[in-house]
Amino acid sequence: MMLIYVKGFKSSYDIEHLTRLFYPDAAITANGTHYPKTECVVARKSKNKIMVGVRTKDKTYVRVGKVNLAEKPSFTASAMLYHLLKQITGKRPSWGMLTGVRPVRLIHDMWAEGKTDAEISNRFLTSFDVTDEKYKLAMGTAKLQKQVMCGSNVKSYSLYVSIPFCPSRCSYCSFVSRTTAGSQKLIQPYVDKLCLEIAEISRVAQQNDLHLHTIYIGGGTPTALSAAQLRQVMQAIKENFDIARAEEYTVEAGRPDCTDEEKLSIIKEMGATRVSINPQTLNDTVLKAIGRRHSVQDVIDCYHIARKLGHNNINMDLIAGLPLDTVDSFAKSLQGVIALAPENITVHTLTLKRASNLVIEHSPDAYDDVSKMLEYNRLLGQAGYAPYYLYRQKNTLDNLENTGFAKPGFEGLYNIYIMEEVHSILSAGAGGVTKLKSPAENRIERIFNHKYPLEYTENFAEMLRRKQQITTFFSQLSENEV
Repeated sequence: MMLIYVKGFKSSYDIEHLTRLFYPDAAITANGTHYPKTECVVARKSKNKIMVGVRTKDKTYVRVGKVNLAEKPSFTASAMLYHLLKQITGKRPSWGMLTGVRPVRLIHDMWAEGKTDAEISNRFLTSFDVTDEKYKLAMGTAKLQKQVMCGSNVKSYSLYVSIPFCPSRCSYCSFVSRTTAGSQKLIQPYVDKLCLEIAEISRVAQQNDLHLHTIYIGGGTPTALSAAQLRQVMQAIKENFDIARAEEYTVEAGRPDCTDEEKLSIIKEMGATRVSINPQTLNDTVLKAIGRRHSVQDVIDCYHIARKLGHNNINMDLIAGLPLDTVDSFAKSLQGVIALAPENITVHTLTLKRASNLVIEHSPDAYDDVSKMLEYNRLLGQAGYAPYYLYRQKNTLDNLENTGFAKPGFEGLYNIYIMEEVHSILSAGAGGVTKLKSPAENRIERIFNHKYPLEYTENFAEMLRRKQQITTFFSQLSENEV
């Protein structure tokens, strides 16, 4: 195993994650000046100099540079280390030396600093060594987002409602969710408390004169609730918020094994304007391998039922790199979804999360061809879809991205708002994280709900108390911010 030694920097984060672009299993170890004669990466900073080194089985490589007062020492070290590792391994990550989850945010930030598109292009292609393909993807996404983001201000917010239950747990999933079969006694008490928290969020939002932009009911799988429970949650939203003024109202109905005509009808009746029906793949063998209890035909039938009921803004998700999938199979899945013509298509790259069964049970590795799978995203452009949001996660195969594509005018607004942290997100339910945006200080203050459904219901009074921090936050904003 490749070990990582860092000394003299305020944080090892950048160097650690940069190393893992080339050695995914590399492990950070204690700071020190004496290193065992094993494979390792070293980064050290003294007052005026920075040294990076790599020891492989065959050779030791060292680079030394001066501390550059115009940039952070960790960036200087990362850049030196990146080019050294690129030389040693022969690899060139498509996102270059970028390790963050929001590459598009860098473009928005540079625009805010007054940088020109030419300066941004040079920064991405030269300083960060991002490929031309990925830079164009990021820039295209940013330009489309720019039209949406200007409509938010300090009093804008979106509402997120968490339903942490699913009919079964997918092998790749690391979300805090419980199967409905094992949680029957917990679900109704959870729904009852959730509706009370929804009402409290509404009260606090009105008290602080906040303006609702979007609503998103996610999970888990919200349609894992019974029809009556789903109606109860959506009725609570309808009674407490002026949903007619919301720009967008999304409900995830991702699993056709728990999404029927009655539930899709309730979603439409209660005011939702966007629904997600997520196949992840259109290959029955792959569906079985990831623990999905439905067929490809079930997905297609669910989609057509939604259309019949009048749902005219549908998102469908696919995942590149699933176990037993192939490049050809993924391409056929993408072509099949495009043929259905949903308004949104989101293409994720498989992320190996430590809490997922895929990692815990050491299931078959995902294919090394995931980058070839994503090359087929070009079909989306040919079909009239454009990228509107993009993010990355730790431990994503090949350090690749997740991208949402949409037909013109059907961009998922909530996805843009939360990913680019445009305005505040007020969250209800287990695992929910309220994010309060302070534009002037460019900071996010977070309020965490309890993570698990039982913990949430048993400590519900504390959840309500925490919501008072919203009022404290907005009362402390300066007059210039408001």
